[in-house]
Amino acid sequence: MKNAVKEKHRKLSTSDRVFNAVNGLIMLFVIVIMLYPFWNTIAVSFNDAQDTLRGGITLFPRVFSLYSYQSVFKNKLMATAAVNSVLRTLLSTVLGVAVSSLVAYVLSRKDLVGKKFITAYFLVTMYVSAGLIPTYFLMKELHLLNNFLVYIIPGMLGVYNVIVIKSFMQQLPESLTEAAMVDGAGYFRCYWQIVLPCCKPVLATIALWCAVGAWNQWFDTFLYASSKDNLTTLQYEMMKLLSSASQSGRDNSSMFGQEAQVANTITPTSIRAAVTIVASVPILVVYPFLQKYFVKGVTLGAVKG
Repeated sequence: MKNAVKEKHRKLSTSDRVFNAVNGLIMLFVIVIMLYPFWNTIAVSFNDAQDTLRGGITLFPRVFSLYSYQSVFKNKLMATAAVNSVLRTLLSTVLGVAVSSLVAYVLSRKDLVGKKFITAYFLVTMYVSAGLIPTYFLMKELHLLNNFLVYIIPGMLGVYNVIVIKSFMQQLPESLTEAAMVDGAGYFRCYWQIVLPCCKPVLATIALWCAVGAWNQWFDTFLYASSKDNLTTLQYEMMKLLSSASQSGRDNSSMFGQEAQVANTITPTSIRAAVTIVASVPILVVYPFLQKYFVKGVTLGAVKG
């Protein structure tokens, strides 16, 4: 084995070695420019807010301080918002993957009557929208205003997700389901026991998309549930923190506490950095577990429509 590796290295020409070196340097440069902004945000979030105004914070905090995070979590609604965001993300992800995969399985069947019409009907909804005001009145008529279900039901079915899963399912050998049906399995059993286990890569990809979308959403809270504190979400509360910190001269005691107002130890920059890290960490923790499925799920699910 070692001899084979040595022989392979001997065969590399000078141009190949130059190419590998340049390619490695380019990849290193890309990694640095992608990681630096996030790392700098971490450094700013752990630096004293007033010291940050002097500038010059790069990779490490100059005056270490946790007050920016203390100011963020001092909000009384933060715990409720975090619980709502976690529940919303979990339910939206599970139900979104389940409903989208079930619809995709139906549309992937060649024996579906009116398949082309139904697919075209779904596609139209991707490009034609009624608009914000009709959507608001629809939610009102469905009694979803100030209701936790307003976070779940509207996003249960994503047409783009259906298309990706459907494309993936169409690449599976038909002999798998045909053999199962010969043995007496029905459509749902084929879907549950045969098709879904083969679709782990694309399902993991869709789950990641659903989770990121649900976690980062705050505008629907503003539109449909802003009047009830028990329905607030983490992103919505952080949006209010940023808005409050950015308005000079505003009384921030209700948002950050009287201590922050007197000591003047918070700034829009410090709060923005702390909020960014708090909002990003949960998704960054989940992503490595789904990364191995991500590229495979996207590429295989997009080969044909």
